[in-house]
Amino acid sequence: MPRHLFIAGAGTEIGKTYVTAALTRRLRAQGRTVWALKPLASGVPPLDDPAFADSDTARLLAAQGIPVSPESVAACSPWRFAAPLSPDQAAAREGRELALADLAAWCRERMAQAQGTLLIEGVGGLMSPVTDEATGLDWLKALDVPALLVAGSHLGAISHALTACESLRLHGVPLRAVVVSESPDAPAPAEIVAAAIRLRVTAPVFCLERGGPCPDGLAALVRG
Repeated sequence: MPRHLFIAGAGTEIGKTYVTAALTRRLRAQGRTVWALKPLASGVPPLDDPAFADSDTARLLAAQGIPVSPESVAACSPWRFAAPLSPDQAAAREGRELALADLAAWCRERMAQAQGTLLIEGVGGLMSPVTDEATGLDWLKALDVPALLVAGSHLGAISHALTACESLRLHGVPLRAVVVSESPDAPAPAEIVAAAIRLRVTAPVFCLERGGPCPDGLAALVRG
């Protein structure tokens, strides 16, 4: 049975792609079929720019063992913008339009096609704008799938994570788990942050060290 999961963030630049890629690699190593997508991405260099190798899209393709090509990039991230801004602002700068209905319809089509596990990585934080009218939360609700929330371990990360968890709860979005992704130069170890969050939420909370593998418990939870 296909399993769909939306990778949401408690903030921006906290490691969503790192978590998604680590989870993808672990599930594939266990012989599972995984499809990891980042439909919407900002701050993306052109494909012929060497910096593209460090983009979120390239990292997800690498985790799936898929070579970078115009076709594979478009299949993973059909909406890509050059400016490192929220998608609504980045689209406006390029004179392009982005509608939640189109974004959700594209995702639902992939959900219908998926076999095994489908991971859809969001953009920015949960409440980051994705269009002129919609936020990441609106996008998640339109897909009607559970969320995996990624938080950092930086100062303030506990509050950000708990606020995002409460927003998901109030909007009736099932929270499968929280993953604390270690932030560089954080004042406290990631596990300390994870422990504080674990005391205050009912969903499982995992810790992913920078450069470390996906926790077995997280892979088992997603695998079902």
